[in-house]
This record gives sequence, structure tokens and C-alpha cells, in this order.
Amino acid sequence: MGTSWNERKNGKQQTRQSYHISFDNARRDIHRMKRKWPLIDPNSLSTPWRWNQVHHKQFTCGERLLGILIVKLALGFQGQQEENCEWIGDIVDVPQSNFDSSLAALHGMDSYSRDFIIMDLPAAVYTTNKSGIITFYNRAAAELWGRRPRIGEDEWCGSWKLYWPDGMPMRHDECPMAVTLREGREVRGLEAIAERPDGSRVSFLQFPVLLRDKRGKITGALNMLLDISEPKRDEDTAQRLAAIVESSDDAIISKDLSGTIRSWNKGAERIFGYTAEEMIGRSITHLIPTDRLNEEPSIVNRIRKGERIDHYETIRRRKDGTRIHVSLSVSPVKNSSGRVVGASKIARDITEKKEAEDRILMLMREVNHRVKNQYAVILSMIRETSNRTNDTAEFEQHIRERIMALARSHDLLVHAAWRGATVSDLLVAQIKPFGDETRVTMSGPSITLQPNAVQYLGIAFHELATNSAKYGVFSAERGTIIVDWYVGDEGRTFYLAWIESDGPIVRLGRNRGFGKVVLERVTPLSLGGEGILEQTPNRIVWTVRAPMENIAASTA
Repeated sequence: MGTSWNERKNGKQQTRQSYHISFDNARRDIHRMKRKWPLIDPNSLSTPWRWNQVHHKQFTCGERLLGILIVKLALGFQGQQEENCEWIGDIVDVPQSNFDSSLAALHGMDSYSRDFIIMDLPAAVYTTNKSGIITFYNRAAAELWGRRPRIGEDEWCGSWKLYWPDGMPMRHDECPMAVTLREGREVRGLEAIAERPDGSRVSFLQFPVLLRDKRGKITGALNMLLDISEPKRDEDTAQRLAAIVESSDDAIISKDLSGTIRSWNKGAERIFGYTAEEMIGRSITHLIPTDRLNEEPSIVNRIRKGERIDHYETIRRRKDGTRIHVSLSVSPVKNSSGRVVGASKIARDITEKKEAEDRILMLMREVNHRVKNQYAVILSMIRETSNRTNDTAEFEQHIRERIMALARSHDLLVHAAWRGATVSDLLVAQIKPFGDETRVTMSGPSITLQPNAVQYLGIAFHELATNSAKYGVFSAERGTIIVDWYVGDEGRTFYLAWIESDGPIVRLGRNRGFGKVVLERVTPLSLGGEGILEQTPNRIVWTVRAPMENIAASTA
């Protein structure tokens, strides 16, 4: 049953499908066709004839090509204004496929037009004979190869060198074109890499097609090469970027302009404690503390304007509720038309950095305070020492030793970032310059002394060790020193005792010497406590007690 042009106009039939006029009904309307296309000869429909198009191309039409003629007419209809198109009679489907029709049209072209089309195709195309010798290639193929192979000599492929996708060399007789011709089966869609003479490489897909004569015998093959270098580069770049994002220690998050999270990497899981499944689709405000919610609208407004935000330091909230310091870098994400559609956010956990900065600031204040305090202590040492000696050499020696004792305590504090030092470490540091510390028995709990206690207990231990080296156990081969400390009064009071016994006859030098002043007044008063110095011919005992709040360093 035929289909009219009016029906095709109404969308019931595609106009680009192949049609031809049925011989039974065609002649009655041929004169109407003649009025529309005056070059058509009504008497030539049943015999071979020629039709000169406006492009001056000749088409020989016989019974097989009659459908192509009408396709041209139908396309001509389509190119007209619809109100000027006439119904030309009944038409029926051609028993050929569109591909057959297109091939027939190609055969109908003159050789110059056909060659012009093939040579100017943007896709690389070449042909070989059945032995694989190259018989033709177009300009795109030469550009892809980076060379012009010799027609009739080069075989299988025009590439200078070939490689498999993994970079291993590929022989020319291993390429899909060679396999297709050798085995008589089309090996299509395989990837390869061509190296040009200049060293550059291009990735491409191959689509060989066997060429046959009318009897079906293979006469050669045609191969189309599809350059995929740019998509491969894009794919490789995307894969590298994805790997970088996924392996980054920083949180990398994308969101739309409404604040809905669209992607969430492993770094985000580590920093914020949420998995991707928990966060994708939720609002970014879920990470923002209540007192910081006003930050998000201002960030979004800047992103809408295409602005980038660099190293914005703020506070965010983890899944467990803890607040962390983060440095944010936010960039606009644009679509293909350049419109901002979202944002990419990089969050770096700087909590440790901020804590270190706060600690440094605290230490600077502490150092400033300690330096001033050290100056006061040194001035006091100089004054008290000068009051108790008239010998310049003795004065110099005592001052040097006492300043070195302060330095040893200071070193302990520096190594512990001014957090303090333990009682045992302080004892060893002050005893070591004067005697064998293994002769001292120390017992007591591990207590980290605060810097002020380190300084003044250190001065006291230095005076006791100095006296022992001059008159006591460290000056002889006998005797013992026991240092014992503990915490009493339900953790409120610190007690320490230095007991030196069984050594030479005990003496403390001058009754009003600097050491005695330090042990009974300077150290106890600096700690807010009391100090007692007891002396018998066989032993010397110094005890001190002070509130723990003035002794132990804070554990916060």
C-alpha cells in the first residue's frame, strides 16, 4: 500500500526513508512531477536514463536505482516550504535498506566526487589488497601516522611503529588489519598505539572491513582508524585526579549551590568521622557548629560570583561532636557553558597546628616570665654570695656553679617544651656534676613538676649536692644518700626528704651560708610551703612540704 506525501508531512512516515513510485500508479502523475522537476523525462522511467542535478552530477538510473531517484525527490520535498509541496502519487518502500541505498548513491557518483569525499573525511581511512599491501589512504590517515606510506609497497598499516595498549611493541603483521585479512574475520574495535617518526604517539581504535567482489570473494580490506588520544588523555587525567582525591589526607568535598554534598573522599571520612554513604545527599551545614552557621551563606555568595576562597581558617564539627580547626579552600565548579553549579571544598585539619601555635604563644609568655624570674634569682645569688665571701675567686666560682645549676634546670624545661620535669630527672641532673648518682637511692611516685618548682627545687638540690661533694658522702667512699618523696593529705600536699648519713662528720659550712638560706627560706617560700634542715654529727636531713597545686604540672 502506498504512502502519500501528505501522510509523511503529518509525521506518520519518516521522509528520509527510501521510496520509489509504483509502476502501476506512477505514470498518471508523472506530468505533475514534470511540472515540478522539468528535467525528468516521463518516458524514461522504464529504461535507463540520466538526470542532471543542479550540482551537475550525473546519476545513471535503472530499475535498481529508481528508489534513489525518488529519495532525492523526497529530500527535495523536505527542503521546500511545506505549503509549496505537491502530492506526487502513491509511493511504497524500497525493498533495500537505507545503507544499500546510500551505497548505490555512492556508486552513482562520478569518481572525482567520490574520491573528494573520501580524501576529505575527518576519519583516517586506508585500504589494502588481499595480501595486505596498502593501495589507498586519505589525508586523515597520513596525519594520524605522521608519514605518507608508499602505495604498493608498505603493508598492513601505515604506522611507523606500533604498540599494544600496555606499551609492548606490536609487529605490523599482528595488527587487526593483518589478522582480518589472514583469518578472513573482521577484528574490530581493538586499541593500539602508533608512534610517529617525530617520536609522538597517538592511541587509536581500528575497524577493519573485508572487501569482496560480486561473487563474495575477498579482494582486500578497508580500515578506519579512530583517534582516541584526546579521550584517553582526558580519561587518564580523570583517573589521576580521582586517585589524588581519593588518596589525599585532606577532606575533598563537592557540593551544589544549595549546600547538598555530592562527593566525599577518604580524607573527609578520616577528618570528620562520617562515611561517604552517611554524608552524600546531606547538607554541608551538618559539619558546621551552630555558632558558625552564618559563614556558609557568605561562602556561597562568593562562589556564585565565581570567586575562589583560599585558606579560610574556621572551626568544624566531627561526628563525635568534637570541634576541630580547619583551613578551607573553596573553588567554584562550572558546567560546560561556564555557569557556576557548585563548589569544590578542600578542608585541612589544622587542629595540631593551632594547638602548637597556642603552645608557642604560651611558651613565649612563659619564657618571658621565666627570664625575668631568672634575672631576679641571679641577682639574689650575686647579692647573697657577695655578702658571704670576700674572696673574688671564691665568689666567681660560687656564682658560676649556681648559674650552671639554673641552666641545667632550664634545659630540662626546654626539652619538655616548658611543660615541666619529673622529680627524679631533676635530681639526676643536679647531682651528676658532683658525684656518682648511683649512690643516691630515690623513691617516690612519678610527679611532673611545674616550671617554678623545677627552678627552686633544682637550686635546693644543687646546694645539697655541692655540700655533699665538699663535706659529705660524695667527698668520701662511704655513706648513703636517700631521697624520698610522696603525696599526702589525700593528694593535697607534697613531701620530700633528703637524708644523708654514715658519711664523714656532717657540716654545712657557714652557719649563715647561702645554701642554708636557700634550703630554709628561698625554696620553701617560693613553693608556698615550709622547709626544715636538721643536722647531727652522722647525718643531715632536709625536708620540705608544699601544696600540690604549687608543685605538680597541669595534666590538661
